[in-house]
Amino acid sequence: MDKQQEGFKKEICNVVTRINALKFGVFTLSNDQLSPYYVDLRIVTSFPETFVRIEKLYQQVVMRDPQLKENKRIAGIPTAGTPFAAVLAFYLKKPFLYVRKDTTHGRQRRVEGILNPGDTVLLIDDLITTGKTIITTADAIRSEGGIVNDALVLIDRQEGGEAALRDQKIRLHAIIRMSEAAKIFYDMGSIDKNQLNSILKQIVL
Repeated sequence: MDKQQEGFKKEICNVVTRINALKFGVFTLSNDQLSPYYVDLRIVTSFPETFVRIEKLYQQVVMRDPQLKENKRIAGIPTAGTPFAAVLAFYLKKPFLYVRKDTTHGRQRRVEGILNPGDTVLLIDDLITTGKTIITTADAIRSEGGIVNDALVLIDRQEGGEAALRDQKIRLHAIIRMSEAAKIFYDMGSIDKNQLNSILKQIVL
């Protein structure tokens, strides 16, 4: 790991701690599974300075990776990934797309924005658990002629998402894995030993 990557990881952990985004309890995730912890990155947009810093991290990661940089368009995973993707597209000067859950209004299209057949689209989300929502979004874009090879997230919860995306020919680019984040949180004194272990027990190897 180079120093810049290490800096990215620590910055995310500092942000999560600073805005109190890491919670412990009993939470139901989007896959209907229970978890002893939750990382609420949806609140990032309520902290303007933090939001800008996170967007800069996304931008730096894309610009230093040729695979990510070459994508023609940016799309957000509904709904948490949408604001991150929109601002990132602005910074990178790339067209922005988003996928709707409800297609009963307007033109009844799932993908909003201009998407030409053969356009490569980079998917953006805050974090990944099982990968289901990312795959659903990729399917919608592919059904309209787009090409999806890459997905970028801040945090990989390491609960099967990377393998699920690989099966769909999508490369996962996670700035930090939850096992790494948990150890950084512990070293920072943000969590205790029991909380560290509860996070690590969730990880699917």
